[in-house]
Amino acid sequence: METNDVIFGINGPVVTVRDTRSFSMMEMVYVGEARLVGEIIGINDKFTTVQVYEETTGLKPGDPIYGTGAPMNVLLGPGIIDNIFDGIERPLKAIEEQSGSFISRGASVSSLDLNRYWNVKIKVKPGDRVKGGMVYATCPETAIIEHRCLVPPMLEGTVIRTEPNGKYRIKDTVVVIKDDKGIEHQLTLCQTWPIRQARPCLERLPATIPLITGQRVMDTMFPIAKGGTAAIPGGFGTGKTMNQHQLAKWCDADIIVYVGCGERGNEMSQVLDEFSELIDPKSGRPMTDRTVLIANTSNMPVAAREASIYTGLTLAEYYRDMGYHVAIMADSTSRWAEALREISGRLEEMPAEEGFPAYLPSRLSEFYERAGRVTALNGKEGSVTIIGAVSPQGSDFSEPVTQNTKRFTRCFWALDKSLAYARHYPAINWMNSYSEYFTDLDPWFRENLGEDFIKYRNKITTLLHEESSLMEIVKLIGSDVLPDDQKLVIETAKAIRVGFLQQNAFHPEDTFVPLEKQKLMMKAILHVYERSKKVIASAIPISNIISLGIFEKLAKMKYDIPNDKPEMFDELISETDKAFATLSAG
Repeated sequence: METNDVIFGINGPVVTVRDTRSFSMMEMVYVGEARLVGEIIGINDKFTTVQVYEETTGLKPGDPIYGTGAPMNVLLGPGIIDNIFDGIERPLKAIEEQSGSFISRGASVSSLDLNRYWNVKIKVKPGDRVKGGMVYATCPETAIIEHRCLVPPMLEGTVIRTEPNGKYRIKDTVVVIKDDKGIEHQLTLCQTWPIRQARPCLERLPATIPLITGQRVMDTMFPIAKGGTAAIPGGFGTGKTMNQHQLAKWCDADIIVYVGCGERGNEMSQVLDEFSELIDPKSGRPMTDRTVLIANTSNMPVAAREASIYTGLTLAEYYRDMGYHVAIMADSTSRWAEALREISGRLEEMPAEEGFPAYLPSRLSEFYERAGRVTALNGKEGSVTIIGAVSPQGSDFSEPVTQNTKRFTRCFWALDKSLAYARHYPAINWMNSYSEYFTDLDPWFRENLGEDFIKYRNKITTLLHEESSLMEIVKLIGSDVLPDDQKLVIETAKAIRVGFLQQNAFHPEDTFVPLEKQKLMMKAILHVYERSKKVIASAIPISNIISLGIFEKLAKMKYDIPNDKPEMFDELISETDKAFATLSAG
């Protein structure tokens, strides 16, 4: 490819070209003889600015720049799932085979395997009228995910030729359609899509179905909807990555897209090891059969970190349009924001608060607004749920990334360092966290779990807030001066914290808890609280109630009662009633 456009200046990942009219804004380009991937991010009458997604070591003024005429895009087709990509959708397994353990500069490997054959079934026939989003072919991508090839969103026409069912590669033409202008379009098993452009849908649906995670503090206290947005902020060591691993393993999404954005390499390798060994509880197959991993670790080029979350979002939207519910874990958006700050500094832009660019809020909103439960162009329902980790330095939730994230997410799971150091998992602080999905989701909870579920949740929340107020008094004058009814609140809140909110990710019965068991656990705790109140009202001291060992049983019920034996809660309540009857009689 001939080019007269050459590099004028280089500043880290930012490259400038002088006196050119060859490029358009957001165009994908190749930089230097090594053909490093880049993107046009600024144009004026003198200079064109390129953001390079690879290490620029060795580039020099005068090196050529090649335009592509297309925006930065990703290849969408069978082979995405059970794969590991870098921030610009280059397959790390294929690169390792080509260049060893380290990614060579300008590594040119197709995102998807071009030589692999897929067992394809054609879903249309000549004469059919098709339009954007319709399924024209399917193939089994993994043992549990069917890949549905979609007509590109802006295309509409009549099928004039189809291939028979059989084995095809992703670049093989399987369907030919003619649009209304008489132009023929060949449809293969794959297509491309710009990463910074949201895929269109027919209708956005309200957030009325919860994303069930099996984590009690999330499902009951601070639920998130399918198609919703949540932030997990917390300082170092509070368990952000651990929580996202747990959500990826257990939430009831069909497909997980895990974006390791600026994370440590050892954490990403741990994800790879765990997911390859973990068995999906719904299908009995390996977790990797429904997982896409995007690994952009902290030692990879900083510009690619900025692109990685858009790559993950585009892959998620593609599967959403097939009719799947997708959850995307972004770990962490703070490191993504740091990449924005570094690139902004290279561009000599005016910094805003703490050096972040002034457009940080708009970039965060662009990211989170692409979540949603939708009716796709083909009429199928799908969703993209975004759960982003935030890593505020020094656990300072007043810093810009956390504060701006709160503006665009409706669920906030605030991690607490003191809880994490006390081995309380998940270390979600019930006083600082919130969910704005209660109004949307309560009709679903009423229909599926009854009115009692909401009543129990509200009562437990009230007791936790009462305990917080009482602990301020206890810190000043001690607990001995409190009346027994207030001591009961503290004792019950302790049972809630230890027996309900605290969860053991390594215990087979406690790592995932169905909603029905969560409801019965709350019922058992509140039953003991109400019976204790009556006993205390009859002038029996709380020390006698504690000596019965009932509160210890409440703390252990999460282990003692299996998830598939809810009837054992009736036995627990019956035992406590007998103990209270004996106490009252005595």
